[in-house]
Amino acid sequence: MADIKALREKCEKWGQGHLVKFWDTLEESQQTALLGEINGIDLEEVCGYFSEADASMRADTEKIDEQLEPLEKEVCGSVARSSNEELEDYRIKGLTAIGNSEVAVLLLAGGQGTRLGVPYPKGMYDVGLPSGRTLYQIQAERVLRLQRMGEKLTGKPCTIPWYIMTSEHTKEATEKFFTKNDFFGLKKENMVLFEQGLLPCFDFDGKIIMDSPSKIAQAPDGNGGLYNALRNEKVLDDLSRRGVRHIHVYCVDNILVKMADPTFIGFCISKNVECGAKAVEKTQPNEAVGVVCKVAGKYKVVEYSEITTSTSEKRGADGRLAFNQGNICNHYFTLDFLKHVCVKENSAQLKHHVAKKKIPYVDTQGKQHKPSAPNGIKMEKFVFDVFHFAQNFGVWEVLREEEFSPLKNADGASNGTPTTCRQDLQAQHRRFLTAAGGALTGSQDDAVCEISALVSYAGEDLESVVSGKKFKSPVRVELQSDGSVGVTQGQ
Repeated sequence: MADIKALREKCEKWGQGHLVKFWDTLEESQQTALLGEINGIDLEEVCGYFSEADASMRADTEKIDEQLEPLEKEVCGSVARSSNEELEDYRIKGLTAIGNSEVAVLLLAGGQGTRLGVPYPKGMYDVGLPSGRTLYQIQAERVLRLQRMGEKLTGKPCTIPWYIMTSEHTKEATEKFFTKNDFFGLKKENMVLFEQGLLPCFDFDGKIIMDSPSKIAQAPDGNGGLYNALRNEKVLDDLSRRGVRHIHVYCVDNILVKMADPTFIGFCISKNVECGAKAVEKTQPNEAVGVVCKVAGKYKVVEYSEITTSTSEKRGADGRLAFNQGNICNHYFTLDFLKHVCVKENSAQLKHHVAKKKIPYVDTQGKQHKPSAPNGIKMEKFVFDVFHFAQNFGVWEVLREEEFSPLKNADGASNGTPTTCRQDLQAQHRRFLTAAGGALTGSQDDAVCEISALVSYAGEDLESVVSGKKFKSPVRVELQSDGSVGVTQGQ
């Protein structure tokens, strides 16, 4: 059993003696669990994090307008402003890298479905498509389709390994879900689940909050915890072993995400980019979205709240907003760049962002409470905070209606709901169908149309199926078990 005297001294040294206040009242199994939690926390480190966070909260919020610079034209590319020849060149470069098994996708899936009102990970959510597909299934099928496209181009088998960063709250459910669904046709060995770290929650006086007499209140360390997790969970080693050179990182909730997008990857390869971001054009100055820009000469994502109205309204000679690259948490990294930023001394440079939260706690008598107002803070890092390390940076601007529709809220909210996600995906699939020469009878705007990603990743290869034909809603285009494509309609 633990040397309780030494444990108390360790905790008291960092002002956290209350962590073992109830030790003598705990059962042996509870003592063992609490000891493991305390020993798993570097108290010196996390108390230092709190001191930095506290200083940040106490400082006046400063606008950083004078340090802001728009991105140089040389680092920017755009779907809308590239020629068809350029887009095809990028696509072939990216698809060749995929065909050579040099591309991996990395999913940030540590968040729970709290705002959606469900007790399971967001990736398991069904937005109401005719097929009942979940976000995870949609994404898995996009990977499968891309692998087949890469194999067709290069003439050899290829793999796009899928790395999924979960949290304490989502790992077990995610593992069970994929196993139950036979990994949606992907090979189990090419799916790597790993867990992001946790950080203790603090009250405003710098005391670590106890969730119960035997358990510390902890929360995931943010999607920027990716870099410590890649190092600590040996994911970098696995990427190297597989010969991966290019990694696409994205968030689970975007139903339109183009995983391992060949065009984006090809753009980054063509421009020798080591760190890249997809963005959507911000057209309204007051849109509450972070912008990709430069701050004091370094690449960064700046939150809307950090910029004054006058700066957010500035426009260039072309009439577009000067700071118009809206961040959508969709990134490209070379493996060499990730290895550099994951070195402990470098990842330690990333600042913690502070969120004031209502955190359940126990009082001095060991009684549990659920506060009605924020009583403490959670600290997290953001995945894009590594941009400032980049020497060769690139931004690829995409069309919002084609690539960005995040699932954030339950139905009833104004946006980011299951309904808006479903509508956006079906609108895209209607565009795929009509661009390939098909037509929908009746009302076009609300016609139900679903095209399996196993049939088409981005609208390609549909002409032989739909060209010159009329379809009645609802329309479903699916890959059959014998490899043929089947279409059902009006049912």
